Amino acid sequence: MVAAAAKSDSAMPDRIAQAVQRLQAALDHKVVTGRAVREQHANVTTYLPNEPADAVVFAECTEDVQAVVRICDALSVPVIPWGAGTSLEGHVNAPFGGICIDLSRMNRILAVNTADLDCVIEPGVTRKRLNEELRDQGLFFPIDPGADASLGGMVSTRCSGTNAVRYGTMKDNVLSLKVVTPTGEILTTATRARKSSAGYDLTRLYVGAEGTLGIITEITLKLYGIPEAVSAAVCPFPSIEAACNTVIATIQSGIPVARIELLDEEQVKASNAYAKLALAETPTLFLEFHGTEASVHEQADRFGELAAEYGGGPSVFAVKPEERTKLWQARHDAYWSVLPMRPGAKAVATDVCVPISSLAECVMETKRDIVEMGLVAPIVGHVGDGNFHTTLMVNVDDPEDLAKAKHYMKRLVERALAMGGTSTGEHGVGQGKMKYMEGEHGTAALEAMRAIKRALDPKNIMNPGKIVAI
Repeated sequence: MVAAAAKSDSAMPDRIAQAVQRLQAALDHKVVTGRAVREQHANVTTYLPNEPADAVVFAECTEDVQAVVRICDALSVPVIPWGAGTSLEGHVNAPFGGICIDLSRMNRILAVNTADLDCVIEPGVTRKRLNEELRDQGLFFPIDPGADASLGGMVSTRCSGTNAVRYGTMKDNVLSLKVVTPTGEILTTATRARKSSAGYDLTRLYVGAEGTLGIITEITLKLYGIPEAVSAAVCPFPSIEAACNTVIATIQSGIPVARIELLDEEQVKASNAYAKLALAETPTLFLEFHGTEASVHEQADRFGELAAEYGGGPSVFAVKPEERTKLWQARHDAYWSVLPMRPGAKAVATDVCVPISSLAECVMETKRDIVEMGLVAPIVGHVGDGNFHTTLMVNVDDPEDLAKAKHYMKRLVERALAMGGTSTGEHGVGQGKMKYMEGEHGTAALEAMRAIKRALDPKNIMNPGKIVAI
């Protein structure tokens, strides 16, 4: 029952066994040690190996989380938080063994402050459920990563999504957090005020920390009014370059587009088959415009003029909610749609983000790599902010195929960094992209991150083996 890295610490198996016994005595039926459940709570979404924890605790309140953390702190046993299991870089693996805390039962919406446009929720609330609850009040939460992720996981990975070009990412939409520290204390990072100059920005410190500094048990989020008018559009292009240049021109011209997503011809082909669409199998932009009736029409007209300059169009619009839902569901199902393209292979999704002016060059060079290496790797992305993904189909049991895939991903990241970009725009670091951290941030910045980790988590029990090595 003890994970691999315990080999380097001869006392770890005994400490973990003691922790499990104490947890069973304290939390009884909330503690599960069955192998199947433990493996379900480890990495299942990438080529990285599955490294399960030694027990899973289904927490139902902040006090449960505190109880787990205090026992693990006393015994120096790792703690790994788990939300919905949709992360893509091995964030939920337990390379040193330990205890997984499943936060999915902490799913209460504690308050909706309509007048202040904010809400207070527990981390297990999913984005779809939150928006279902908010709809009747004319409000919504815009961050939409595609998967029905938990909001706690979205905060922890500093995720983004299709609406980021207009509404920002998670870091822009979290007002305050309640965090259980590595010693089991409760820390509140800020008030509900929309701005503050009082002290360090602790909220931003924990957003994107991937559970390495503490466990989030309460979140205060910004909300927005549902727009008066919403219109979606699909616009085909003769080439990837033309589509990317249109995106650049759209952003630079100040059109307040809410969503602008790129699908290359391979992704369009896959989405047509999976979602029963009938789109031209050519590079395509999916767009959405928010605002008043008049402003939505103006945005669409201005975009159409820009697209025509690069040979794009004509755009096909979807105004009815059911039409828009079908369109965006097809976009969100991109991961599943590519699986039939190489039966038996595993889909490995990876992402980078570059300054918008470098988008066309980065995507074109990436596309060239895919063709020259003979890979199956459709491109899709939130290109309005320079972020794009490839879903690489890999036979993970074939060492040669896996090596080629890793070489491709390495080239992708190095290209993005050379263009002033980042190794991950929204997936997070986890285990998979730790190796790129020094190249992106430099030695001094990485050591500053280690210093923060050591100061707040001196025993290194909070999701160890992620972001920075201690």
